[in-house]
Amino acid sequence: MKVGLALSGGGARGVAHIGVLQALEEFGIKFDYLAGTSAGSIIGAMYAYGYSPVRILEIIQQITIFKSVRPAWTWAGLLRMDGMKDLLMKYLPENDFAKLKIPLTIAATEIRKGEIHYFSEGELVQAIMASCSIPAVFSPMPYRDGLYVDGGVFDNLPVRSIRQKCDFMIGSHCNHIPSDFDPKNMKMVIERSLLMAINANTLTSKGLCDVMIEPRNLGKYGSFEIGKAMEIFEIAYQYTKTNFSEASFEAALHKK
Repeated sequence: MKVGLALSGGGARGVAHIGVLQALEEFGIKFDYLAGTSAGSIIGAMYAYGYSPVRILEIIQQITIFKSVRPAWTWAGLLRMDGMKDLLMKYLPENDFAKLKIPLTIAATEIRKGEIHYFSEGELVQAIMASCSIPAVFSPMPYRDGLYVDGGVFDNLPVRSIRQKCDFMIGSHCNHIPSDFDPKNMKMVIERSLLMAINANTLTSKGLCDVMIEPRNLGKYGSFEIGKAMEIFEIAYQYTKTNFSEASFEAALHKK
């Protein structure tokens, strides 16, 4: 039986995927296919390369929004991701989808054509950067023959890209929106509005999953709060361990 895992975008909240992966490993779940958008593409690539969840957590705290980007000050965006490329190359030195131990698909949005594109071969690091290029924050990423922004614009939970290859599909979504929202400033309003818009494109994808893991209590963390990585990891890990079990996954797999 082929098992797939799709990892959503979510900025710093994407660290939640590491906690989910740690719990799923403890349940004995092994994956045949992975797919990721934005932050999910970074976590997915690291895991597919062979890093353990604990090691990924250590690495991801080094790839911070502040350490790995440089000012651009252009119409296209405030920041460039030159430093992120250097860090990703350090930990994914072969820079090739073919070198991954688990097949990975990465989603990115081609901004000229207004299309979602899925990458699963060729240069790996450039595909990750294209998927992570948040509009208006980062300059769009030239890649192959296109110009790309964050994959979350069109497909923030890229289940469809691997669903047909998998007998059993798990989704990890880190953008649960809490109802107890207190708009203290315009930044909070804008971020929540963008999150709601992006979440809308995940509804169909969630329905394609056999198991959907969506940790609560992550809404209080901003997209760039990587300094709270350990807290986010722990919330997702405990949520997965509390709401699922090895027995529940075995039962679900047998039903398929």
